[in-house]
Amino acid sequence: MLDPAFQDQRAERALFRRRTLAAALLVIACLALLVAQLFRLQVLRHDHFSTLSEDNRIRLQPLPPSRGLIYDTNGVLLADNLPSYTLTITPEKTDDLDATLSALAELVSITDDDRERFQRLLRQRRRFEGVPVRLDLNETERARIAVQAHRFPSVDIQAELLRFYPHGEATAHVLGYVGRIDEGEMARIDVSNYAGTSHIGKLGVEKAHEDLLHGQVGHEQALVNARGRVLERRQQQAPIPGQDLSLFLDIALQRDAIAALGEHRGAVVAIDPGSGGILALASTPTYDPNPFVGGIGHAAYAALRDDIDRPLYNRAVRGQYPPGSTIKPFVALGGLAMGVTSRTEGKYCGGHFQLPGHSHRYRCWRRGGHGVLAMEDAIVQSCDVYFYRLANDLGIERLSGFLGEFRFGERTGADIDEELGGLLPSPQWKRRARREPWYPGETLIVGIGQGAFLATPLQLAAATATMANRGLQVTPRLLKGTHSGTGAPLQATTPQQRQITTAEPHHWQTAIDAMTEVVEGPRGTARRIRTDAYRIAGKTGTAQVFSVAQNATYNEAEVAERLRDHALFIAFAPAEAPRIAVALVVENGGHGGSTAAPIARAVMDSYLLGTRIAPDGAHAPHADPETAARTETATDARP
Repeated sequence: MLDPAFQDQRAERALFRRRTLAAALLVIACLALLVAQLFRLQVLRHDHFSTLSEDNRIRLQPLPPSRGLIYDTNGVLLADNLPSYTLTITPEKTDDLDATLSALAELVSITDDDRERFQRLLRQRRRFEGVPVRLDLNETERARIAVQAHRFPSVDIQAELLRFYPHGEATAHVLGYVGRIDEGEMARIDVSNYAGTSHIGKLGVEKAHEDLLHGQVGHEQALVNARGRVLERRQQQAPIPGQDLSLFLDIALQRDAIAALGEHRGAVVAIDPGSGGILALASTPTYDPNPFVGGIGHAAYAALRDDIDRPLYNRAVRGQYPPGSTIKPFVALGGLAMGVTSRTEGKYCGGHFQLPGHSHRYRCWRRGGHGVLAMEDAIVQSCDVYFYRLANDLGIERLSGFLGEFRFGERTGADIDEELGGLLPSPQWKRRARREPWYPGETLIVGIGQGAFLATPLQLAAATATMANRGLQVTPRLLKGTHSGTGAPLQATTPQQRQITTAEPHHWQTAIDAMTEVVEGPRGTARRIRTDAYRIAGKTGTAQVFSVAQNATYNEAEVAERLRDHALFIAFAPAEAPRIAVALVVENGGHGGSTAAPIARAVMDSYLLGTRIAPDGAHAPHADPETAARTETATDARP
């Protein structure tokens, strides 16, 4: 019988051999798996992982394109790119950001807005990337930083191109400005094409033609480490610069239009009837767009935003005003085109008009009336009663439809994104907007350009240009053409045109003859701006700001300045071969003949004669306030 101790040793050796074999098999299996995986990675998927490895080492860095420049019609530079120097801090290179900021503040001015922007960007960027502290350092500030550079190993000065508007306030409402891309814009742009770009067009031409001005982003290959730091720059694809733009805008005329408006709140739009080119688009008061490029401070922006005169408001394309009597030549043309009246047919004005069966009186501006007037005299003397009668004969459907031919009530199609469309009243509009029926008296009010009828100065200028063209409607536009670079030939844009065929040629001539007599005739409401240098066709207008009771009298001297009537004027010249069409509004200016017409004359003199206007607003001949004081009463449209 075997010793128990001997039996245990044999069992242990057998168990050890089994375990050794199992371990060897497990090791062999693991080695087999490892070899298989290495074969898969190194042989079967070598190309895939090689590419991934290269991507970890080589990174494409965007190269932003330079923004296209903007010129006026004569080649004057309106929007430039100037080098700007930005003070930056690289967080990983300093142990105490606050101490670094405090030390820098002793050398250059760092405002609370600068600190707020720095803290915001600090949270968005990696620690090895420079974070802007101060934008647009001047030469003195750059010198101070350079002298003290040994104290600030984390501080650097970076150069970049920033937009600059050399004419400042004169072009703010036309060109708009560029600003830093916000979250809303980031959601709708092609992010890949804006890689490395921090600014985008916000308003005006800068926004409307962003696709032309921006260009195409380029790229360069950069060798980076595991943390993304650039170690070496290699091959690159150069960016394609944005196209340079030439506008129809005449900066000399633009400046003169602003000077002519002077201290008034208002707008002037001038158009070349032949091309549709916008020669001037002025809105006052205005503002300097340059602070917006780098980021305007809260206090400065609040001052502009809260200014009672609203300098940020582009009255030329967003100001919606009753067109007043400036609409009368178009209503007269509609009466001729629809066959409801003729050039010689007289209508009686006894100072007021009443709809049959109603007691409400619709007053004329001349309380005693004008007597019997034919169409030309009715336009020249701006008789309200004549146009009450004509509007009533036309009816609102025909009247609204004909005025719609001139694009009243809709955008003109000009290349300005901010443009509003005004409002052309109709029964359909009233049912949709107010859920009320149309009243006959409302038709009369539309006939004199009052009530719910609203138009922008741009719309009035475009309609005036169409009148000057005898029905050829050319879509207004600022863009004249593009250049692919300095000295490159102009690639001209093609105007969009259509002919209004509703009216006959002699109908257009009748309306134009009447408008010419408004200025050239002895009884015209704008006769004081007549000149021997050229003939002007125009029409004055006055738009109510508030309603006056039926039996009350409007006394301008007793009304607060901001409740006084708006003054309007439309014109084109020379009357026989028009080269310029003008429309303007002077808010609370009173009378079109005494306030608005001289401004239009000054603008036309500037363009046709080269007469410059002094910054103090000294311009055109004195126009005395002979235009009869307006005493019309409120015209509540409901009988």
